[in-house]
Parts: sequence; C-alpha cells; structure tokens
Amino acid sequence: MRKRLPRARIETYLAPLLRATALTPRMLRLRVGGETLRGFAAGRTADERIKLFFPAPGERAPALPEIGPTGMRYPEGAAVPHARTYTVRSFDPDTLELDIDFVIHGDGRAVDWARRARPGDMLGIAGPTGGWTPAPEADVHLIAGDETALPAMATMLERIPAGSRALVIAEVADEDDEQYLEAPPGTEVRWVRRDPAGWRSPTPLERAVRELEWPEGVVHAWVAGEASAVRAVRRHLLGERGLERGALDASGYWRHGMTVEQWVATEGDDVNADEASNAGEASNAGEAVSANEAVSANEAVDAATR
Repeated sequence: MRKRLPRARIETYLAPLLRATALTPRMLRLRVGGETLRGFAAGRTADERIKLFFPAPGERAPALPEIGPTGMRYPEGAAVPHARTYTVRSFDPDTLELDIDFVIHGDGRAVDWARRARPGDMLGIAGPTGGWTPAPEADVHLIAGDETALPAMATMLERIPAGSRALVIAEVADEDDEQYLEAPPGTEVRWVRRDPAGWRSPTPLERAVRELEWPEGVVHAWVAGEASAVRAVRRHLLGERGLERGALDASGYWRHGMTVEQWVATEGDDVNADEASNAGEASNAGEAVSANEAVSANEAVDAATR
C-alpha cells in the first residue's frame, strides 16, 4: 500500500513556534515556521515522518545533530535534547509553515513541552522521511487507527484519488476526541469509543474491523495505533479476510501498560514479526517501527486507555 520514495539526505532545521491551536481537548496543533524552513521537502505525500528535538531544561533552543550513515552526532559539549518522531500534518512551501499534531494526555517530556510552548519557542526538526501514496489499483482504502494515528490518517484522506473509496475506522477515548476529517466524496468514517471503565481486549478498533461488511473490489489497508490491537487487526485481515501482504501496511505506535520511555527502551513491538516465514523470509506487509520511531506521530496515550 505504501509507495516508497527514494531516500534523500536528512536535513535538520530550527524553527520558532508561531501558534498553538486546540483541535479537541486531547489534540493540540503546533504551527512552526519561518525562513529557516526554506528547503524543507515535506508535503509531497501522506504519512511523512519527522524527528523533533526539544530544548533541554533551561535552554531556549535544542542542539541539532549531524546525521550521517552511522547515526546522529551532537556538537561536543552540547546537551543532548529529548527527541521523538511525529507525523507531518501539513507543510506549506510558500508560507514555510509546518503543522504538527500532538496528543495531549498524561505526562511526557514532549507533551509537557507542547503544553508549555509559547510563540517564539524553538523546536528542532530532522527529516522528512517515509511517505505514502494511494495504490492506483485499489478500489477501496481501509484506513484504521486510534487517535495517535489521526494525523497520518488525515493526510491520507486528503490524497485519495477520485474514483477510489475510503473507509475509515477511528478509535478515540470519547465523543469530544472526534474531529473533522476532510475526505473525498463517498468516504465513510466510523468513530468507535473505548470503554471508560478501562482497557478491554479485543479493543473497539479490532471489533469494528471484524464486524465490517467487507467491501467489493480490490482492498488495500493501513492500520496503526496500539501495538497489540494493530497486531490483532493485521492477523484478522491476512488470515480471515484473505488480504495480500503487499496490500497491508501495519505499524505499532505505542503499547498499553507502558510509558513512552519504556516503549522506546524495549524497542517497541514489531507487529509484522509473526508473518516471517520459517525460512527467514521477512514480511513485506508493513514497516516495523524502530526504537526511535515507536511513538510515530504523537506521544502515546497509554493513560487514556486505562
């Protein structure tokens, strides 16, 4: 489902916050921008990822690393900033404005910075990487995820071509978390809500996918969110719906019962690992999230599902 673009050199940028806008009680959009973002090559596809660098306590701006084939190297003596991977919600190359959506729930260094940030505060950026374009052979695009995946899902809906149908299943904590998603005509968006009493398995996302009346035609699917739920949905789509591996992209963004730091320290969950064959042939159904990309677009909202 994901058409990969040629890998480009990863550049770093330092940009000030222009404004913060509350989309829902748990989703905050930060807009950064200015001349320092000239040459930033985002906005060409959906689901583009960037790494954000947050200033160390007491510092106005984060140190930016040099990024090479062996990884990141910071200037000697510089305080190493906190870094997390997020999704590009939108980028305007004319105004040089970049929007990033944060899930605001619980505590974490990135989400705490987002809560406190004021215009003029500096944010470091590296990227973009990744990118998704709709498969032209697909009649229906099934897009499913929880609120941590909403920014990526929104960018996908904006790129579904005329003549294709999109079917969206979005899991959120409650009605207040539902937000407007711009989508092509014929798109069906289903919001499902978690049990306020606590985490339940199967999750509402998994149940909704299982109960789905399977559409006619060629179906491609993209699924992201809490790792155990994504793994369950993926197994269902491959095993019970008969979806081809190449028509499915699945990513675990966070793990129930773990903080963001614990998730990253354990290198996350490879939701595609169960599809590796005995011969060691790797599945091509989706892209496993690496340790430093485990929260993808947003801070994980583990506390929201307890």
